[in-house]
Amino acid sequence: MSTSDVSDSELVELARRGDHAAFGVLVDRHRTSAFRAALAALGSPDDAEEVTQEAFVAAFRYLADFREQASFKTWLLSIAWRKALTRRRSVKAMVRRFVAPAEGTEWEFPDQSRGPERALIDSELGAHLKRLISGLSPKLRDVLLLTTSGEHTYDEIAGMLAIPLGTVKWRVAESRRQLKGKLGELGYGHV
Repeated sequence: MSTSDVSDSELVELARRGDHAAFGVLVDRHRTSAFRAALAALGSPDDAEEVTQEAFVAAFRYLADFREQASFKTWLLSIAWRKALTRRRSVKAMVRRFVAPAEGTEWEFPDQSRGPERALIDSELGAHLKRLISGLSPKLRDVLLLTTSGEHTYDEIAGMLAIPLGTVKWRVAESRRQLKGKLGELGYGHV
């Protein structure tokens, strides 16, 4: 029997009995999803990779506590998400203290391949959008970042954040409504 024929629940049970290869299959199956959840929260591939590894270590360590009220994937993603939020809070504090750019300084450079005018407009819009997204309440921002990562279903996000599905849908709609309104105020009515 190939590992593709074995369910996550069966692999969890085997891993609980000491089968490290079974846990390895779970890692292989869900590494990308965990990484993308962490990346959505952190924006840094290096930090997301570290958080993903930490999440799998924690999942292995606490596997006996997994009660299967949700799928293994949802449980793992909630661990990755919480670890990413913890990292994000600590990274933000460090950046604010030590390396915050001077007012008006940009950290990213526009893509010049499409012409300087278009690159400037895109760069300005991107800067406005980043600022507006970071200005959303954490509850709205986090759901928006997770949905726009394209990796997670609304059901998975609800499980990760331990909130009802309807709340996820409302937060996505509300965050988009707020962003659209603020972009309109800035003269980006076509967005």
